[in-house]
Amino acid sequence: MNVLVAGGTGFIGRNLCAELVERGHQVTALSRDPDPSELPDGVETAVGDISAYDSIEGAFEGRDVVVNLVALSPLFQPPKGASHMTVHYGGTENVLQATDEHDVDKLVHMSALGADPDGATEYIRAKGLAEEAVQEADIDSVIFQPSVVFGDGGEFVPFARKLTPGPLFKVLPGGGRTRFQPIHVGDLVPMLADAVEDDKHVGKTYEVGGPEVLTLAEVTRLAYEAKGKSAKIVPMPMAIAKLGLTVAGPLPFIPMGPDQARSLRLDNSTADNGVTAFGVDPDSLTTLQEYLGLA
Repeated sequence: MNVLVAGGTGFIGRNLCAELVERGHQVTALSRDPDPSELPDGVETAVGDISAYDSIEGAFEGRDVVVNLVALSPLFQPPKGASHMTVHYGGTENVLQATDEHDVDKLVHMSALGADPDGATEYIRAKGLAEEAVQEADIDSVIFQPSVVFGDGGEFVPFARKLTPGPLFKVLPGGGRTRFQPIHVGDLVPMLADAVEDDKHVGKTYEVGGPEVLTLAEVTRLAYEAKGKSAKIVPMPMAIAKLGLTVAGPLPFIPMGPDQARSLRLDNSTADNGVTAFGVDPDSLTTLQEYLGLA
């Protein structure tokens, strides 16, 4: 099949492009500034900004399937000039318009756990509105709602270290009780590729997570242990964290803002792990400890 991967040069995108090429598909990676040297041999590139329809529309010509992976991180503040609404919601609407214009058969769409148009953060609201747009569109679609994704080139483990830069004590909002179900990128991309190939997944929305649920405090300790260091967690009340990040958020050396502080009140684990729909036993997936060489 001829597959366009929007966001194909990103962390998940590069891995998915490699998987699809290995399966024999014709693959094009769409991004604002694609670097062919970062992509597997055989992957073509297309230039476009998902938030600007005219810049991406032509890349959809002749595609059988489009995978929409374009996203801003929920862990850090959006870069200047961008927002979750313009990229996740507005960008998805542009993708849907282009798939309709060029009669694309299927869309595989990356959403997020907890996506909700009335959610507590702009990220969750934008993802929820984007999901609604995909579900209402006249195209076969498959939606993935992953927990955080980790692996080489990912930001989840580095985020835990950036959030706690203190030399002795690691101060975490709420003591780091927020729960995550991290999934390794190498476990996720074969499922995305299966959704590209197999129409039995059309119309489905899959929550997907890894084999274990970890608190942010546990992730932080593992991140430092992998560096041969220890991390003594000191809790910070959520109200103080929100106030502090509201004040400090605009500073370039602060990785989070008030929206990210609100997100740390929300658990990020599956109610029903959809990996089983792809013939995968959750217990067979890669743990964070295994990835970090600590198992």
